Amino acid sequence: MPGFEIFGDEERKEVTDVLDTGVLFRYGFEGTRNGHFKALEFEKKLGDITGSAFSHLCSSGTAALCTALTACGIGAGDEVIIPPFTFVATFEALISVGAIPVFAEIDETLCLNPDRLEAVLTPRTKAVIPVHMCGAMARIDEIKTFCDQKGLILLEDACQSLGGSFQGKALGTFGLAGCFSFDSVKTITCGEGGGIITDSRKVYDLCDQFSDHGHDHLGGPDRGADGHPIMGTNYRISELNAAVGLAQLKKLDRILDIQRKNKNAIKDAMTDLPEVTFRYLPDPFGDSATFLSFFLPTKNRARQVAAGLAKNGVPSPYWYDNNWHYYKRWNHLKGLTGAAPLAIELAGNLPDYKNMKLEESDAIMKRTISMQIMLSWSEEDIDQRIQAITRSFKK
Repeated sequence: MPGFEIFGDEERKEVTDVLDTGVLFRYGFEGTRNGHFKALEFEKKLGDITGSAFSHLCSSGTAALCTALTACGIGAGDEVIIPPFTFVATFEALISVGAIPVFAEIDETLCLNPDRLEAVLTPRTKAVIPVHMCGAMARIDEIKTFCDQKGLILLEDACQSLGGSFQGKALGTFGLAGCFSFDSVKTITCGEGGGIITDSRKVYDLCDQFSDHGHDHLGGPDRGADGHPIMGTNYRISELNAAVGLAQLKKLDRILDIQRKNKNAIKDAMTDLPEVTFRYLPDPFGDSATFLSFFLPTKNRARQVAAGLAKNGVPSPYWYDNNWHYYKRWNHLKGLTGAAPLAIELAGNLPDYKNMKLEESDAIMKRTISMQIMLSWSEEDIDQRIQAITRSFKK
């Protein structure tokens, strides 16, 4: 995803502001900051963009997930339904807080299928985490209805979908909280960073405390005067990372406009390819357009086309064989392999991750290819890319 493509004077200015003060820590040192609070400014802008009452930055998207899970009351022994197509951070965050990942099928949105959630529901289910993969939305309205009916917490993993929306409402705002990633290959980047949005004051306060060793941040300039209502950890973002992300966040509208234009050009050119069907988008106008995902008729044909695209200079992920994003290759999960014993190993009735079968998801992912959309393409680049795509489909 494109944030790294557009570094410029804006990022340099924000970073220089921080370096000139010498204050890289996000809290305190008010006397020497010269009015610069980059993390706080980023949080306010993220809240404005998403329409959320509260926003909190963390050191990574994974840290944001761990923090949000804890703040939403999800922890030891709680079962949480997630999709098998996601980045490994989704289940790693769950395991890190002692919760138990439970996998449900996806559909042609490439996200959780709300019609298959009931099948994995148990008395221990506490929450559902839909992951808005590759820049676009799950059937989030239906998933929210299911959670409301069953009394479950809805926590959105929108790490790959900043700027996406459903019916005019920002992704990440449908549940109790939503999480974003701002690492080096996300829509905007802090280098490393993550964010949480919520409309709950309670959840926000717990995020603010948990990510900074339980500090309540009520002691004023003296951090030693802070209370510690809860135990926490260190998931703070630095002012340097926040400064980079702040400059990037101000470019979000421009990024989305370019992505959507470039994606539409590629997609329009592919509509006449007889074997191709496209990912289902519940709201095409809310697609952030970071990827163009499409289906081939069979696994063999998808692999053949993926190889052709790579050969013709258009490398595109074939997720079914991917080590990071699809459950088939998550051997560390299947064996519950950690550097030390894992807390969830003490729980009873763990899912059999080693022998897990998700036949509907497999049938979809075997046929799926995703094409990254770049900001830097010129019209000539797009024309050459279209020609390379056409060559790649020749048998």
